[in-house]
Amino acid sequence: MSDKNIIRIGMVGYGFMGRTHSNAYNRLANFFPDLKFRPVLKAVCARNKERVQAFADQWGYESIETDWRKLIARDDIDAIDICTPNNMHAEIAIAAAEAGKMVLCEKPLARTVAEAQPMVDAVEKAGVKNTVWYNYRRVPAVTLAKNLIDAGKLGRIFHYRANFLQDWTISPDVPQGGESTWRLDNDAAGSGVTGDLLAHCIDTAMWLNGGIKDVSAVTETFVKERVHTGTGEVQKVGIDDACIFHCHFDNGSLGVFESTRYARGHKAAKTFEINGEHASIRWDLHDLNRLEYFDHRDESMERGWRSIHVTDGDHPYMDKWWVPGLSVGYEHTFIHQAADFFKSLEDDSVCSPTFKEAQETQKVCEAVLDSAKDRQWKDTGVNW
Repeated sequence: MSDKNIIRIGMVGYGFMGRTHSNAYNRLANFFPDLKFRPVLKAVCARNKERVQAFADQWGYESIETDWRKLIARDDIDAIDICTPNNMHAEIAIAAAEAGKMVLCEKPLARTVAEAQPMVDAVEKAGVKNTVWYNYRRVPAVTLAKNLIDAGKLGRIFHYRANFLQDWTISPDVPQGGESTWRLDNDAAGSGVTGDLLAHCIDTAMWLNGGIKDVSAVTETFVKERVHTGTGEVQKVGIDDACIFHCHFDNGSLGVFESTRYARGHKAAKTFEINGEHASIRWDLHDLNRLEYFDHRDESMERGWRSIHVTDGDHPYMDKWWVPGLSVGYEHTFIHQAADFFKSLEDDSVCSPTFKEAQETQKVCEAVLDSAKDRQWKDTGVNW
């Protein structure tokens, strides 16, 4: 393979998302051999030299940096992959775009709409390829749901309901801040379950069902104070532990969304159900290879929910994997998005969601938080 077909990756961050992205790059050539472009793990960057070197050794990066500015300045880096806490996304992405690098960014795009907009402007001004890792779009069953909706199988949509439930922050002894629990620190995260979990639900919903027009929300912070890892002091908690909102979609359908980290017994219960005039579909992350489908046009004696095991070779992405009946998992969604990104380099297409598209999800998240604060309906300003 010629050097011009090599995309040299510089990753910032080595946490959970750093692992998922690195795994995706490493497995891409094995399962998507027809792609013209290939990633090379050129460098990974984090502040702790010893730990980032260990990460580089484990995942196959050729070198390390401890300053992301030096990483971006390197001539041997083509794409910057941002796997940092949310408060660092904007500065790194803007600098990378201005340096002419492609930019792949973890979700959410930023903490606020105002913080995200310069990111959108920077990549568009520079004309660099960009994408945001809303990986749940790439679950084969979710992509199949998209195909069914686009084919008109459901008819007019009436209802969209979704949730994302966890239980890992119930104990008041869980700290906020630091590498492990930065998602509980409002300065680092920007919000709680809204930006972390509901952002996924919102992105999926608008991809499947179109733009969200307005929202009415309620949030709650159940544990008001936590020890901050950085200071060792008890500080006020600024993030939302739970959020419920309902909404109108542009197509006239109604939506109901719920997310919490206080649902005992749920580790990652992400679900959606969509009800249309002809048919309904529903999906559950805990059984991610199945899409449930009900079609009212079936004969009455045979009518009922059917479970589609999304593992056949004609199902989305599945021709790249095993034989029918054998499943894929969470990690594969990142491989699929990496494949889509590298394919977009080949045919000069868009790898959705772009920064501009992810900004629309940011608008909904912000409207949700504003609605909960003011106890009023809020227009989102989404242009989907």
